[in-house]
Amino acid sequence: MFKQMKWLAVGLTAATLSVNAVAQNDRALDLDALLKQLEEGQFAQSQQNKQREQAFVSQRAQQDQILADTRAQRDQKLATSEALETQFEENEFKLADLNQALDARLGSLKELFGVLQQVAGDTKSKFQNSMISAQIPGRSDFLDNMAQEMGKSSKLASIDEIERVWFEMQREMTESGKVTKFTTNVVEAGGQKVSKEVVRVGPFALVSGGKYLDYNGITGTVAELIRQPADRYGSSAADLQASNGELVQLGIDPTGGSILGLLVQAPDLQERVEQGGVVGYIILIVGAFGLLLALERLITLTLVRTKVNKQLKSKSINPNNPLGRVLKVREDYPNADVEALELHLTEAILGEVPKLGRNLTIIKIISVVAPLMGLLGTVTGMINTFQAITLFGTGDPKLMAGGISTALVTTVLGLVVAIPMTLLYAMLNTRSKNIVYILQEQASGVIAERAERG
Repeated sequence: MFKQMKWLAVGLTAATLSVNAVAQNDRALDLDALLKQLEEGQFAQSQQNKQREQAFVSQRAQQDQILADTRAQRDQKLATSEALETQFEENEFKLADLNQALDARLGSLKELFGVLQQVAGDTKSKFQNSMISAQIPGRSDFLDNMAQEMGKSSKLASIDEIERVWFEMQREMTESGKVTKFTTNVVEAGGQKVSKEVVRVGPFALVSGGKYLDYNGITGTVAELIRQPADRYGSSAADLQASNGELVQLGIDPTGGSILGLLVQAPDLQERVEQGGVVGYIILIVGAFGLLLALERLITLTLVRTKVNKQLKSKSINPNNPLGRVLKVREDYPNADVEALELHLTEAILGEVPKLGRNLTIIKIISVVAPLMGLLGTVTGMINTFQAITLFGTGDPKLMAGGISTALVTTVLGLVVAIPMTLLYAMLNTRSKNIVYILQEQASGVIAERAERG
């Protein structure tokens, strides 16, 4: 019933379409012609539906066949998976039995190979950082490869490999006691790579052209130290390279470069002064000025003392020295009484004292002011240190190093200036007073002579 209604609806739809088409094309068609067209359309629709049903049935059979084939493949894969799992379990048991048999057959050799692997790893790191590798490269690569192969698999070391490990260790010990020359590429401080003759002192030092070299085990390159140690070490390195077997004193680093690296990082005198900042430079300028004044006074007083000593030994009066000018007062006032002569001599001595003590007060002031300026630099450096602590905390000591360096260096500079200035002032003041004492002594003698004569 439902199927008939379906066909009726389809027919009505087709009829409606046909009627519309007929109405559009030909308004003159009659009812018989319309009925005939409906019958023909119904027959064509029925034939088309039957063809569709046959195609659907044939495709369904094909789909069933594909489904059956897929299920068969699934069953086959499941069977293969179960077989592989069974085989895997059996292989695990066999592998365990083989490993157990291998361990039993190795016996004490297993411990030997373990020790060999450990020794190879430790020796590899030593060779990599050894300066001997600069002359004999590639030793650490062999040990590294052998240690990795023995660690990742069950491969055992051969007799040749064991002997080579022993040979390399023996060669390292032998070369550690030799001083040899060889040619290799050296990276200079400017970045250029140049082939040079290098002298190796065991595993302790590499020198070339009077300069110390550094060996980088990671890159396998030899490079000049950007900063060289003190000149006395450089001169001994040059003497070593120029020697033909003679004994030469040379500074070596038994740690393999650690102490040398710290030594070259130590700031020199110029860098120490620069750490003092503005206050440090002012202290040095003041100290240099005081030193010039002290040198001038030292030379002047030495010359004056020489002339005074000559005047003491001479009977003739020479006015080119303070004693001669004081004694000349006796000749200028031959008839003066004792009191008048004493006043004239005192006047002459007082005239010579300022000349002898000139600039000594400035030297004394510098000896007092220099440590005060050092204290000023200390306070300034500590202020900078506390500011760094306030901003960044105390986690990184390098942030506080600048202020602490300024504080300490300025204190040192102040003391360096104050101590010699104090000593120079004491020495110059003593020399000046000694000359004044001679003048007073000779003046007293003149007065006593005039008093006896009167």
